[in-house]
Amino acid sequence: MRTESFGILLLYKNMCKSNFVIVIGRQYGSGGRELGKRLAERLSIPYYDKELLSEAATRLGFRADLLEKADEKPPSPLRSMLGASLGVPTWFNGGAMHEDAIYQVQSDVIRAIIKEGACVIVGRTADYIARENPNLVSIFLHADIEDRVDKVTQREQCNLSRQAVRERILRSDAGRREYYDNYTGRNWGHADNYHLTISSSRLSIPEIEELIISYLNARSAHT
Repeated sequence: MRTESFGILLLYKNMCKSNFVIVIGRQYGSGGRELGKRLAERLSIPYYDKELLSEAATRLGFRADLLEKADEKPPSPLRSMLGASLGVPTWFNGGAMHEDAIYQVQSDVIRAIIKEGACVIVGRTADYIARENPNLVSIFLHADIEDRVDKVTQREQCNLSRQAVRERILRSDAGRREYYDNYTGRNWGHADNYHLTISSSRLSIPEIEELIISYLNARSAHT
């Protein structure tokens, strides 16, 4: 038992030395945030999602209010058209910042966070932003639509019909796909873009956590 415990301790030390940057893309309702928080707690490393990125922005000297406007939605077609054809400046519409400029600020914040070391980041095209980092571990979490309807309905305790929840999920997925594809030139959810793509319909979040820990251990053994 002591030998086994010592071996596990060595693996965790190896993981800390590797400074893994774990980024999680996810379909809406598949459990990406839950997984990210569990991994961060398990590995004792910082966790970031949209809200916590805004807090990090302040600490790093960026304007947090800009990130609060950021969402995983594609640029407005009208703004993109005006910008391309008329040379509309970054700031317009009463001081509202152009989506592309907001995305750039968000990317700068993520790069600054990654420089600090190991962390878990959910969404925000972080897999693309960190693509040159040798310690990147990119994950995409997906699930069957009916399982996601169940999860969202239970999580949010909403009184919407299953059809209404399903439509909301599909709209969110469509927005995330367009956002990701627009800013990365890749295809959202395509297996080639990630180290691991996992269905939370086939494994529970705790089981997926263990699977990823095993993957990190294997990666650590080769570094």
